[in-house]
Amino acid sequence: MSVNWPNEKELLSWIENDLRNWGKWGNSDQKGTLNFIDSKKTLSSIKLVQEGFTVSCSGEVDFNNSIGTPKTPQHFMISAGDNYRENENNGRQVAMDYFGMVFHGHSVTHIDSLSHFFWNGRTFNGRPSNVVTTSDGATEFDVMPSTKGIVSKGVLIDVPYIRNVEYLERGDGVTLEDIKIAIDKFDLDISEGDILLLRTGQMGQIKKYGSVDVWDKGSSGPSPEILPFIYEKKIASVGSDTGNDILPNPYDKFTNPFHQVGIVAMGLWILDNLCLDELAEECIKRQRWEFCITVNPLKLPSVTGSPVNPIAIF
Repeated sequence: MSVNWPNEKELLSWIENDLRNWGKWGNSDQKGTLNFIDSKKTLSSIKLVQEGFTVSCSGEVDFNNSIGTPKTPQHFMISAGDNYRENENNGRQVAMDYFGMVFHGHSVTHIDSLSHFFWNGRTFNGRPSNVVTTSDGATEFDVMPSTKGIVSKGVLIDVPYIRNVEYLERGDGVTLEDIKIAIDKFDLDISEGDILLLRTGQMGQIKKYGSVDVWDKGSSGPSPEILPFIYEKKIASVGSDTGNDILPNPYDKFTNPFHQVGIVAMGLWILDNLCLDELAEECIKRQRWEFCITVNPLKLPSVTGSPVNPIAIF
C-alpha cells in the first residue's frame, strides 16, 4: 500500500489554519491535546484492566550504538563492587552509576513536549520560538505538564498484521486506509482522549538486521494524511515504533511534517521509538486491541521531552 502524500499546499493549510488548536484551552495553555484526557477518561480506561497483565512499550537504551541519536548514550560507574571482599570491614559498600543521553532522535523511546518543534518562528498557541533558549531551555511548553502521569485508553493499529507482512519497508508508512481497515476488522472505537499506537514493525526489523542511518536509508512512520483524522477524533497522543516521520519525504518546506503539524498546530504529544512487537503479540493472542496505557515522563523542568517507558495493561 503506497503512501498518499498530501501536497505541500494542504500541509500549509493544516499548520496555518485547518488543524490548529491555538487558543482552544486558553492562550496560556501548556498541555495541548493532553486536555482531552479528563478524570472520566482515566477512570474508564482503568476499567479496561481485566487481567493485571502488563507490557512495556519501551526499547532498551543502547549504550554502545550511536546510530539514530546525535550522541551515543553514556553509562559509567561512579563506584562498583570490584574491590569489596567477604569479611572485610571497609565501611560503606555501594554501587553507583552515571548515565546521560540525547533522547531526541531515532533510538531512545521518548515523548516530545510542545516546545520540540517550531514553524516560522512559532510553536503551539502561536508562542515565539525564543521561549526555548540556549541558556534557560524551555521556559514554556516543557515536559512538566505531562509529569502527573498520562493514563488513558490505548489503541493499537498493527499495520503488518493487517497487511500480512513482517514489517513495512522504509519509505512506506501507516495510511488512513490502514486505520480504517483496523477499525472495521477489529470493531475499534477510537474516541476523544485515546492514545493511538501505530506499529510498523521497524523495531523488529532493526533487531533482525541491525540499526541503520535513517537519513540515508529511510524510515517508515505515520503518513501525514492521518493528521486530520487525529485532529477530528481528538486524540491525546500518538506514538509508533519509528521516529514518526517517513523518510525521505517529497516536500521542499516540511522536513518533519508529522511533528511540525502535530506539535505546532495541534499541540499533539508524540511518542517516538516505541517497541510494539510484544504488545502486538499479546493483542493478537487476545484478539483485543484496546487496553489501559500509562505514560510517565520524568520531572525535567525546562526540558523539551523525556525518556519514557509506556506500560499497556490488560
